[in-house]
Amino acid sequence: MIQQFINYIKENHLFNQTDSILVGVSGGIDSVVLLDLLDKTGYSVAIGHCNFQLRGKESDGDEKLVFDLARKYDVPLYKTSFDTNEYAHENKISVEMAARELRYQWFESIRAKHHLDYIAVAHHRDDQLETFFLNLARGTGLSGLTGMRPINGKIVRPLLFASREEIEKYRHKNFLDFQEDSSNQSLDYQRNKIRHTLLPVMETLNPSFRDGMIRTMSYLEDVSKICDKAILQAWEQVSVRKGNEFMISIAELKLFDPVSTYLFEFLKPYGFNSLVVSDIIASLDGISGKQFISQTHRIVHDRELLILTPVLHQNRKYFYLEEGKEELLSPVHLKIGVNKRKDSFKIPDSPLVACIDHDKLQFPLVIRKWQQGDYFKPLGMNGFKKVSDFFIDSKLSLPQKENTWMITNGEQVVWIIGQRLDDRYKITHATQTIFRMELLD
Repeated sequence: MIQQFINYIKENHLFNQTDSILVGVSGGIDSVVLLDLLDKTGYSVAIGHCNFQLRGKESDGDEKLVFDLARKYDVPLYKTSFDTNEYAHENKISVEMAARELRYQWFESIRAKHHLDYIAVAHHRDDQLETFFLNLARGTGLSGLTGMRPINGKIVRPLLFASREEIEKYRHKNFLDFQEDSSNQSLDYQRNKIRHTLLPVMETLNPSFRDGMIRTMSYLEDVSKICDKAILQAWEQVSVRKGNEFMISIAELKLFDPVSTYLFEFLKPYGFNSLVVSDIIASLDGISGKQFISQTHRIVHDRELLILTPVLHQNRKYFYLEEGKEELLSPVHLKIGVNKRKDSFKIPDSPLVACIDHDKLQFPLVIRKWQQGDYFKPLGMNGFKKVSDFFIDSKLSLPQKENTWMITNGEQVVWIIGQRLDDRYKITHATQTIFRMELLD
């Protein structure tokens, strides 16, 4: 098994002999075997142990065993404990998911703090099968059926080649002590239900079921790679990127069949699940303005487009422009100048440039987002207009409206930045000093 272990690491390019590795050791048979294999093959390791406080004295026994293992192998030990039940309750997730999140977050903090190269965890081949059926039950799509990968960022899984039976034989042959986790027998946990009920039933149908499933998962991984390439090509066909936004053509999207599957794959990286995607599909022939939100992004149906934008949290609502400033970087990038008016002066014909009568301004000017009830006198018009109506007439999308800033002089709108100047602040024959602002980037 040692040679298989060495070969698997090399074939999958998991790490090099010079790398340092934090090994997640629970005290169970799998992690104890992983630690022993890494030691026998000469890798530099440290042990990371989490006490999840879920099994009382048994959890304390795990911790003691891991402490003894650190002395036996003469390696550093980093350990911590968590109130896992409280974390699960606060975050409204299962205890299993809570333990997973806590474990990996802490492992990464220890790896970074002590300048270790990788985190090794003891998932094995039978864990792959359990993960397959867990993901199948959750409806995670094709990628969830390919199982865990040997390497994912800084997480490595050097035991994925080995079955539970092979791990048990190695432990017995090398007289390794380990702690039996009584919770592994409890059917309260989803993974245990698969391990103790589903997989044995499948083996009655086909004694070689486990080997066959591993081959199937390998095939699905290859198919997933092909699909990923096709999805990327399709995404580039239907979408155009503008800054941090993506404009998705509804007409182009409808050409794909099945459209729901394509759109799910397009939006999955941005946190949208299949139910939300179904709602988006149902809205494609409806009126504009409907919004769909994930934890990180938002989709806005705007006429012939779906506009995908990140959800931004702007803490500051007001910014101030002091007199004498020559450049402003936030919340928008403005180049600013003050000059005496000359006879040769010509007003630039660009909405990105505002030339204002300096004497009509009282500093500091305020830069803010538009608000309901705002109104102004658009340059060239005699009457006043609501800013919201101006946006409608200009056919601005909802994200564009929300990302538009205004400069105000007291309560009066001076310039809807990049859109229109207020007529009250335009250059006239009486203007002596010009306050010039140009929107950059």
